Amino acid sequence: MKKVTLVASLLMAGLCSSVTYADESLDKALKSDFRQAKNASRDVYRHPAETLRFFGIAPTQTVIELWPGNGWYSEILGPYLAKEGHYIAASFETAPATDTPGNRYRANAGTKYAAWMTANKDALGNATMITFDPPYKMDLGADGSADLVLTFRNLHNWASADQLDNVFAASYKVLKDGGIFGVVEHRANEGMSLSTGYMNQTSMIDLAKKVGFTLVETSEINANPKDTKDYAKGVWALPPSFGLGDSDKEKYQAIGESDRMTLKFVKKSS
Repeated sequence: MKKVTLVASLLMAGLCSSVTYADESLDKALKSDFRQAKNASRDVYRHPAETLRFFGIAPTQTVIELWPGNGWYSEILGPYLAKEGHYIAASFETAPATDTPGNRYRANAGTKYAAWMTANKDALGNATMITFDPPYKMDLGADGSADLVLTFRNLHNWASADQLDNVFAASYKVLKDGGIFGVVEHRANEGMSLSTGYMNQTSMIDLAKKVGFTLVETSEINANPKDTKDYAKGVWALPPSFGLGDSDKEKYQAIGESDRMTLKFVKKSS
């Protein structure tokens, strides 16, 4: 009995040490001067420390972020994973086949993002960028190669293009057994239109289960009860977009960023 207790104590001590190390590494990344001040100022709305810990991130993991946009989370994830892990940014198509306003915006953002990664190789280590352009380019890497796939406030974009099923399926395919799919998205009230930018939480959970994921847990980390979700410009009326310009800007600033669902799914071995 004493031997078992001793072994258990040693294992527990090792686990605590590992968790402490991961937390310290994340705190360091969050407080780093590498982050732009304008991005760090949004932590009060986006709760990156709590969100990433909820998803179970560790500095040794292979982590794929779908559509990192302007790199808000990249400034945290890239340096955090630089030494022992691997950050993969599944970014926009920079040379789209068709010229549409949406494609033009994404191509411009993707080009800027690629330049940012090149300019910050020292801080990002072996971070890499791939093109993710549903439904044309869906390969996120070798099957079962990622520990964690993350997406922040992107589901409405893929839903508008009727690509959510494909995105969820691609995420499932690239994850290892036991890998986590972490989702943060603007959360709709029942019956809201997709055009508002908000998504129905129950529907997103059902879709993930349909693809094969198991829901681990939901969190209210990124909830915002001040968000009434009844604005002329939908979610884009709120910061940081301020889609209505100076009209009632102080009101929207006081509300803050959107009410968001935070969902954690796992790929279980069959």
